[in-house]
Amino acid sequence: MDKISSSERFDACASCLFGLEGPLANELRHMGMEAVAPENGRVRFSADAAGLARANIRSRFAERVLLILGEFPARSFDELFEGVRALPFERWLPRGAAFPVEGWSLESELHSVPDCQRIIKKAAARRLGEKYLLSWLPEDGAEYRIRFSLYKNLCRITLDTSGTALHKRGYRPAHNAAPLRETLAAAIVDIAGYRGRGELADPFCGSGTIAIEAALAAKGRAPGISRRFAAERWDAIGRDIWAAEREAARAREFNGDYRIYASDIDAGAVALARENARRAGVERYIEFAVSDARGFDRRTEDGVIVTNPPYGERLMEKRSAEELLRAFSEAWRGSGWRLALLSSDERAEALLGARADRRRKLYNGMIRCNLYMYGGGKIAGRVKK
Repeated sequence: MDKISSSERFDACASCLFGLEGPLANELRHMGMEAVAPENGRVRFSADAAGLARANIRSRFAERVLLILGEFPARSFDELFEGVRALPFERWLPRGAAFPVEGWSLESELHSVPDCQRIIKKAAARRLGEKYLLSWLPEDGAEYRIRFSLYKNLCRITLDTSGTALHKRGYRPAHNAAPLRETLAAAIVDIAGYRGRGELADPFCGSGTIAIEAALAAKGRAPGISRRFAAERWDAIGRDIWAAEREAARAREFNGDYRIYASDIDAGAVALARENARRAGVERYIEFAVSDARGFDRRTEDGVIVTNPPYGERLMEKRSAEELLRAFSEAWRGSGWRLALLSSDERAEALLGARADRRRKLYNGMIRCNLYMYGGGKIAGRVKK
């Protein structure tokens, strides 16, 4: 199998949590990707082999980087089979490739995912068998996971270049009861405008994800710098490409005097957050403390609180969570801190005692949330409690 040439470009897409399409699109443009186009839950783009490696190593907001093999209408299993069989799998998959199939179907004639998996697997095997003159494929080599999506009878077939989801940075092997996904934490830090200047505080730090992602962003450290990806085992992409992109990512790092504070009333959570920060290599940039957010008394002239307090859906009863948020609001008000608070509670503004200057809809897994943003702790407009 020939290596991909450095000048060859491919259609790709990066999947993301709903609401992060804009930040992800901007991130990909800054990485030098072309034809960047946001879609629901993903961003399409064009890249060469080095770009695929770069997106995996450096993206803070993507869940996976997928190589698009093709798209075609599929209203019947015959159409699905022939559409898949026409795709150039042999350009990427060697004779011994393992190729499991995963995917989903929505608002399509072919609604049975297991049946679609079976047909796609059969068609890909037929194509590879014909190209390699094999009646049986051993599948004893590197994994090339095929992912499909069927939406309104349009089928997209992709290869997963990432492997383990990109939000799993590797620094959080253990976590507390209701962790915030790393990609979402990175995004709310970015949306809040923290770039390593001024101060950042998270008084509900839990396992420390927001503070850690803030430190990684401030340093310019690529979140995937220390982990491995599925496509690193692919014969078509040279390992030297991955090494070069990692070296380029390391060259972008810098050191500064960062003022990042992470606290929680739970001493065990704080100890866990500190250990996670150590694994991420940013412990010395974060000040940890056991502290009750209801007594938050830190003052600032240039700082932002970025936080994800308990929702009352998994950790606490809803009423207790609302009382906690109301008490925190009393402590925060007038402190000089800007605030970016993620919550699924539709009454959050009332509990905080003010209408947000800006609001952004985001998803924490399957939980619909809003990111409420306030400037300087000032009350823009009273909301009835």
